[in-house]
Amino acid sequence: MRKDEFHLKFFMCVIQSRQLVRTPQRTAGEASTSSMLIPKPPTKTDTLKSLDTLDDPDTVRSIPVFKTEWIMTHEEHHAAKTLGIGKAIAVLTSGGDAQGMNAAVRAVVRVGIFTGARVFFVHEGYQGLVDGGDNIKEATWESVSMMLQLGGTVIGSARCKDFREREGRLRAAYNLVKRGITNLCVIGGDGSLTGADTFRSEWSDLLGDLQKAGKITDEEATKSSYLNIVGLVGSIDNDFCGTDMTIGTDSALHRIMEIVDAITTTAQSHQRTFVLEVMGRHCGYLALVTSLSCGADWVFIPECPPDDDWEEHLCRRLSETRNRGSRLNIIIVAEGAIDKNGKPITSEDIKNLVVKRLGYDTRVTVLGHVQRGGTPSAFDRILGSRMGVEAVMALLEGTPDTPACVVSLSGNQAVRLPLMECVQVTKDVTKAMGEKKFDEALKLRGRSFMNNWEVYKLLAHVRPPVSKSGSHTVAVMNVGAPAAGMNAAVRSTVRIGLIQGNRVLVVHDGFEGLAKGQIEEAGWSYVGGWTGQGGSKLGTKRTLPKKSFEQISANITKFNIQGLVIIGGFEAYTGGLELMEGRKQFDELCIPFVVIPATVSNNVPGSDFSVGADTALNTICTTCDRIKQSAAGTKRRVFIIETMGGYCGYLATMAGLAAGADAAYIFEEPFTIRDLQANVEHLVQKMKTTVKRGLVLRNEKCNENYTTDFIFNLYSEEGKGIFDSRKNVLGHMQQGGSPTPFDRNFATKMGAKAMNWMSGKIKESYRNGRIFANTPDSGCVLGMRKRALLFQPVTELQDQTDFEHRIPKEQWWLKLRPILKILAKYEIDLDTSDHAHLEHITRKRSGEAAV
Repeated sequence: MRKDEFHLKFFMCVIQSRQLVRTPQRTAGEASTSSMLIPKPPTKTDTLKSLDTLDDPDTVRSIPVFKTEWIMTHEEHHAAKTLGIGKAIAVLTSGGDAQGMNAAVRAVVRVGIFTGARVFFVHEGYQGLVDGGDNIKEATWESVSMMLQLGGTVIGSARCKDFREREGRLRAAYNLVKRGITNLCVIGGDGSLTGADTFRSEWSDLLGDLQKAGKITDEEATKSSYLNIVGLVGSIDNDFCGTDMTIGTDSALHRIMEIVDAITTTAQSHQRTFVLEVMGRHCGYLALVTSLSCGADWVFIPECPPDDDWEEHLCRRLSETRNRGSRLNIIIVAEGAIDKNGKPITSEDIKNLVVKRLGYDTRVTVLGHVQRGGTPSAFDRILGSRMGVEAVMALLEGTPDTPACVVSLSGNQAVRLPLMECVQVTKDVTKAMGEKKFDEALKLRGRSFMNNWEVYKLLAHVRPPVSKSGSHTVAVMNVGAPAAGMNAAVRSTVRIGLIQGNRVLVVHDGFEGLAKGQIEEAGWSYVGGWTGQGGSKLGTKRTLPKKSFEQISANITKFNIQGLVIIGGFEAYTGGLELMEGRKQFDELCIPFVVIPATVSNNVPGSDFSVGADTALNTICTTCDRIKQSAAGTKRRVFIIETMGGYCGYLATMAGLAAGADAAYIFEEPFTIRDLQANVEHLVQKMKTTVKRGLVLRNEKCNENYTTDFIFNLYSEEGKGIFDSRKNVLGHMQQGGSPTPFDRNFATKMGAKAMNWMSGKIKESYRNGRIFANTPDSGCVLGMRKRALLFQPVTELQDQTDFEHRIPKEQWWLKLRPILKILAKYEIDLDTSDHAHLEHITRKRSGEAAV
């Protein structure tokens, strides 16, 4: 079995959200079949609890998911290109546009064609479906080239009144039947998806009317006897219940933060107050995350109206900020912000209040449709691609009894949910707000939304106590290489510590600074403005503590340090292990510590994500976009790009997905000269098409012999007369730049979570007038595992770590690699040996379960 064939077998399991068991990696020279799947007994379908939960497993609502384990053997192998033969798929985008829609369209087209199906564009949304004609065109592989990095939707979107009427839907049905289309992928918001479900429910009656009118034949009606519908949620507001993130939300946050960062500089220059209005008529997600990401003084969102005396509280808050030395104030307002009586709170109302009561120079900026524009972020490209792939599988597996579903993101998995049940929960939120049941609306938004709100309130509304009598002393440090978002984590940790009444120290230059006594006390203003700054303000070094235990112990005693928050990469993790070992010799090291993963390499055991990795990924994508543009202009050119990451291939793999690479070489997936030759031949064939360019990514330590220079020389030699080759080593630019909204928000919540844990652990470890913590759970890594933030003892993570190569032994993102092969048009076979099951949606609210 060829390596490519395995990739697709593996891929089919991944996109169906199945669980996999793999054999150990092959060694050089072994056949690629060594990674075949091992049969595993099936398990019962699970209900995925609390999709919006970020760090709490408690159920706010449970959403049914299609989830099945796969049993796959070589004998069960099915031909790849027969799955879609004889079938046709149409894809349309409807409602408001969102960045990342094009990635989804591209994936639907390419995977659909790959399976043998015919795929059609429906231009201008439902209006194009009603009007027919040239609005419905068959797509080709090349027609979606260079689409990935474009914002908006290239096939157009429009509000359609005609489709709301039965006559319009009758015309739409006629246009589909005449083209043999019985599978429809709709990318849009809840209104668009509701319209699709209505269309599906009426399908049989519509066919009957068309037959009676003589517009379609009996044979056509028989061939089109049922319509499969799959929805993908495209909305920058992130207002759809049942998915962690909607397509376009992350990109909208990028646009907002770019503007906020720019406004911050001018506001500081003139000591101004800025009121920024962002989108969110019924959902305050954009406003809330923006406030956390920029350290705003106040945020107004529709789900949580302010108290009746909010005017006094706001003015007091702004004054206190200025009195601490700040030269600016930032207030974020969602366009749908209201008070407890349902009265709108507008940006102008807030401006007039601040000017009248405080006399501050205040300006209003309404961001408007700039939030919908621009290039999609790396997250939205990967999200759109994964959702598009899963949508095709859902359509091709559909039967007359399969309900319309929506493809959603749950943690790191793509799942299918009942469309109308998700729509109903979404409508329930709006209904609760209309009935002024704001606590219920907040719960329906999910635990993640609630946690965002709680962290915001702590950082923005709670005054730190003046007295620190009886407080604890916690030190914060950065360890390892710099990563964007480290400063946001330090800021959150320091301020939450101060709010709890603790004394917070900052350590410069990591463990080396701790040994040398480079320690100082931090106040509230010390970390002001740190959220949006890249790098490490405290300074960071790779030095480990083992050689300096004596000096470190002395300084722990000197400064009375009772807890340690370590923010960093693999060195922070290994440093934590050394501290645990050092406790046997030095009692001073018996203090609680927690490691917050922060590294562009995303290689810290115990966490699926690290602070800084998203920023590095977006930097790589931006560079690749420009390089692809250059290659498109010169024609017949292949670029080999080297990324960072040490032995961890996370950046190369995810950037490959986000930038549309032809290949991504990583250490975790060994490759041979035959694989390199196959990739070269693939590019030779590609140059014969209209897409005359190539992009290849290489992780910096993927192979000690097949270096970037070697691969460049190989491609140059083998491509003579067909294509030119160029190489780029991106280097340390991947560690720089302002952190992305994800890294700012993630770091802020990680810092808050870590400090809350620390305060509890110090109290728990207080014995005989001193802190003494020597249990395994007193030294932990705080990591995101699927949907939860977990504290995992560093000693328990040792067995999960490949110390030689500084990577975890199991990495979730490896399951996404086969998508690269499919979207790059590799000849692979497909396996579809099982079907998923559907469970019903339930919601649990304050002791009562509703179905």
